[in-house]
Amino acid sequence: MRQIILDTETTGLDPQQGHRIIEIAGVEMINRKLSTPDRHYHSFMNPGRDSDEAALQVHGLTTEFLSDKPKFAEIAQDFLEFVRGAELIIHNAAFDIGFLNAELGKLGLGKMQDHVAGVIDTLVMAKEMFPGKRNNLDALCDRFEIDRSARTLHGALIDCELLSDVYLAMTRGQESLVMDIVDNTPAQALTFKAERSRPLRVVRASEAELAAHDAYLGDLDKAVKGTCTWRQLISTTEPADAS
Repeated sequence: MRQIILDTETTGLDPQQGHRIIEIAGVEMINRKLSTPDRHYHSFMNPGRDSDEAALQVHGLTTEFLSDKPKFAEIAQDFLEFVRGAELIIHNAAFDIGFLNAELGKLGLGKMQDHVAGVIDTLVMAKEMFPGKRNNLDALCDRFEIDRSARTLHGALIDCELLSDVYLAMTRGQESLVMDIVDNTPAQALTFKAERSRPLRVVRASEAELAAHDAYLGDLDKAVKGTCTWRQLISTTEPADAS
């Protein structure tokens, strides 16, 4: 699977108020392994306007620095070619996708959703995993013990690199068996062998454990004021009485 960890920096908060993208970065990841830097994407852009003071304090990209950079229209095709068909991983995706769609719309190039396979929002994931906690990128780096000492200002490329570590940490354990063992062997050549040197040992629940389980199901029945799902499943899977 080809995924792109994506981030943008902008002149302000709202493209509907004329704010523009000034930096885009994308870090390629294939089968949960980061590609070499030459496979990543990074570009600054001249937005044709100043950044809001609050935004400038965040990213530090001055009008003077951006004055000789290309316009978004000049990099649009290269950028779309880079992300085409990939799944995007973005922190607070609504913000970045909103700006990208505004830029593409000005050029008659549709929306990001027309060019990519899908979008994963790691902010939504984080809120589900850690409800009620701070879930910005800094907080997630600290939570997963990811070194962010090099991040003195927001920058699209360094934020992508940090987010790639955060995403892998958040989804650790979701890798499939194929992901864990895949190498240069063609996929069709992979085989799996279940070799047993001895029969599997079966450990059955004791009478006390069965009684405790039945009592627990009784509490669930009371909570749902009926028959809990587990009992319904048992009743549909138990063999019919043969007598």
